[in-house]
Amino acid sequence: MSFITKLKSAFGNSNASKTVATQDTTDAIMKDVDNKPFAISDQNVLYAGLNELGGYFCFQTVIVGTLEVKTKKGAQLTIVGKDLNLVLKSESVEFETEATALKGRMVTKIDFQIDEKNAGKIDPLKIDELTLNCKKHEIVFTAIAHDQKQ
Repeated sequence: MSFITKLKSAFGNSNASKTVATQDTTDAIMKDVDNKPFAISDQNVLYAGLNELGGYFCFQTVIVGTLEVKTKKGAQLTIVGKDLNLVLKSESVEFETEATALKGRMVTKIDFQIDEKNAGKIDPLKIDELTLNCKKHEIVFTAIAHDQKQ
């Protein structure tokens, strides 16, 4: 934290304190959850992976953080990367965030429809950004490229 930010925080600037608390929250989420994060935003961590059952593919996501939503209109996930621009729609139009035992930490599970040819394009090393749109929320996640040895 910079000197100015510390100073503002000491004198009660809530924005400076909020920035520190947010960073602590995303770091704490990644530390607390055993799985590797797929992407991260300012206040949320996205865990994701492809799943196939009987030739039917879906991109399963779990968002842990401050996102709190209840919708009957579904969600859209835009995935952008090297030679990649996919727009996926949620499988279910109804979903709801669940609270966790930790105050201020929520969990939102959303599965997205994806066809077989596009499923093969989902490579964490080639994805730059994911944007989730649902209800009045737009969250931009930055992909976390994982070393294949991990």
